[in-house]
Amino acid sequence: MDSANSTGLSSNSYDIVSKEEGCSISVEADHETTCWGCGLRVLVSPYASVFKCGWCGAITKQNTLKCENQCFKWRRLRDRCFVSVVLLFMLFFICGGIWATYPVVFSISFILGVLHIIVAVILSISTLSTFCYAAFRPAGAPPTILWGSYPTVGKGGLENYTFCHYCSKPKSPRTHHCRSCGMCILDMDHHCPFIGNCVGAANHRGFILFLMSAVISMIYVTIMSSYVALHISRPLNHRQVSLLNGFANSELIFKTLKETILAFLRSAVFLSARGLVLVYLFIASVSVEIGLSVLLWQQLGYIYEGKTYLSHLSATDSEESAEKDCQNLVRFFGCPYVAAIYLPSFWKSRKSHKK
Repeated sequence: MDSANSTGLSSNSYDIVSKEEGCSISVEADHETTCWGCGLRVLVSPYASVFKCGWCGAITKQNTLKCENQCFKWRRLRDRCFVSVVLLFMLFFICGGIWATYPVVFSISFILGVLHIIVAVILSISTLSTFCYAAFRPAGAPPTILWGSYPTVGKGGLENYTFCHYCSKPKSPRTHHCRSCGMCILDMDHHCPFIGNCVGAANHRGFILFLMSAVISMIYVTIMSSYVALHISRPLNHRQVSLLNGFANSELIFKTLKETILAFLRSAVFLSARGLVLVYLFIASVSVEIGLSVLLWQQLGYIYEGKTYLSHLSATDSEESAEKDCQNLVRFFGCPYVAAIYLPSFWKSRKSHKK
């Protein structure tokens, strides 16, 4: 066998009718090219930008040029800087939070102080370990497959594979090339500059666990910073507030609010270093908590649908084949099969997407 037809092309020429001149022109329809997957000769139309080999199933995109990525080194430097900043930010949260809260917590109750230290250490270790796992573990390379010659490539051996012009090797349907990492990533979700790595098949679970641990840690920081700040803050003068229990007009309400705001500002000016750290921890933890919660909810939604972020962007309504089910979450986190029995049935979506 020395050739393979692409999508049933049988004629060697066809006619093109010009709308302007109204004449018929005979044009050569087929031309011979070589499939990159199996090396067989394929007859394709010169106007077909994409064709599929009838033997191995490999997809060839003609006129695809390799774009040199001149910014690769700068992107890698940017990612490493982001990773360093995130690590410093996390260490500041851990050390600053413990330094700002432990004297007040231990002064209230020794048992409460010990419990606070234990919870803070557990959350710190969990967040740092999952972050390092997601940041420094390879995202997942596609499996190695034989290609290039007919004897080694069987029938349908490269079904729906495309050729990566950056890596110069086959790329499976679930694989995407990341220009920042300079490699193909299996089940790529997205490239996250804050972990300096792609989120793929090998570290996607670690990335989700990091988001969960970070959100829980931020909630704990918000609660503890508020609790400690209430104990060290100066009590405000509510003399004017007591007047509001009776008859009050707009002038009196405005005056009361003005005195309350000025009291807060005066107390903020004379805050100690511990108080300033507590204020910063509260504001930063609330901000980070909101952002990470939205990202975590979005990621869990894609996992529930059986997709990744990139597959969600490229999929259309007619191409959706994944079933929305809690079993996708169970499989993703590697839970035992027995645990799926206890999932409530109403969690499952009634709508299934089939080919």
